[in-house]
Amino acid sequence: MLVVHNAYQQRGGEDVVVEAEVELLRSKGHSVALYSRHNEEVPALSKLQLASQTLWSHKTTSEVGRLIEQFRPAVMHVHNTFPLMSPSIYWEASRQGIPVVQTLHNFRLLCAQGMLLREGNVCEDCLGTLPWRGVLHRCYRQSTTQTAALVGMLALHRALRTYRRKVTRYIALNEFCRGKFIEGGLPAERIDVKPNFIDLRTPPQGNRGGGLFVGRLAPEKGLSTLIEALRSTPDVTIDVIGTGPLEAEVRACPQMRWLGWLPAEAVYDRMRTAAYLVMPSLWYENFPRALVEAFACGLPVVAARLGAMAELIDDGRTGILFEAASAPDLARAVRRMESNPALVRQLGYTALLEYEAKYTPEANYRTLMRIYRNAESSGSERRVRSVTEGS
Repeated sequence: MLVVHNAYQQRGGEDVVVEAEVELLRSKGHSVALYSRHNEEVPALSKLQLASQTLWSHKTTSEVGRLIEQFRPAVMHVHNTFPLMSPSIYWEASRQGIPVVQTLHNFRLLCAQGMLLREGNVCEDCLGTLPWRGVLHRCYRQSTTQTAALVGMLALHRALRTYRRKVTRYIALNEFCRGKFIEGGLPAERIDVKPNFIDLRTPPQGNRGGGLFVGRLAPEKGLSTLIEALRSTPDVTIDVIGTGPLEAEVRACPQMRWLGWLPAEAVYDRMRTAAYLVMPSLWYENFPRALVEAFACGLPVVAARLGAMAELIDDGRTGILFEAASAPDLARAVRRMESNPALVRQLGYTALLEYEAKYTPEANYRTLMRIYRNAESSGSERRVRSVTEGS
């Protein structure tokens, strides 16, 4: 397998998923080559150079082409191509007869901002059309220039039909996201569903107490809703793990105990002793890694009834859902968890069973292999059809 990924400047969930999948494949005896570029390269590039690579990266295409010739992978699995790689790598794989699998970690193919979110609210204005409105609203990093480059890339490769002709199979992280990508124009028959996974073998501990938030301290994570909800639950304190632009607001809240950034094992230790995880996000959340980590630790989740979270959390079985952006409804859910230890234990037990059924490395490997086999089969059929039509 050839795995391709444009890594982020600030290491995030996608980077962790790529590393985990590569390690999983290698542990099963597969030969895996990893091609990556890192956004640390960006500051050294001029605006023109960056825009050029975003549209069509000759550097990446050339390097990936040589790697394909040397390694001859059965499948090229792509994660992130923005901004340094560009979709031009799909064309090189196609030229060499290699099927392409693309994981859809975010909504970048549909939305310049990547989260279908604008000014703190879900925004689907560009769904199903070219996201030119994103340029007007400066949706990507509040920059007209950078948003225009991104939208230009989408416009070019939609015109070339890159996403329809050069990608063999897509991977959506859940059915909700699959539906959004179909609405956005991707071919339904080529989108498979495969969630993320976590390899956690240590059993959860018995004694639990208190709420927990884990994630980037950013507006889209719904921290303002959580802070407001805590005002009506004065006896509740939430431990907060993470860093980000809202750190000052978190530290100023007397009912939040800010723990900063912690390594993964320290996070899991806290997940094994907390009573519930709070996820008050304001955006759809493709597949929050913290959710499956919580389930693996036997930790139930209190989350907004929004997007993928409403699909991934079985209300009353693996957690409790509340109306998105509603501080009173979130306060109600928190009070319910705080006042009912028996409920917490039952929800946590069911959450652990959910993890064992769906989100283990073994379950993920079986699904991934099926997708790869389908990609190889589809790729062979398309090559035969191409030769026949050209003869």
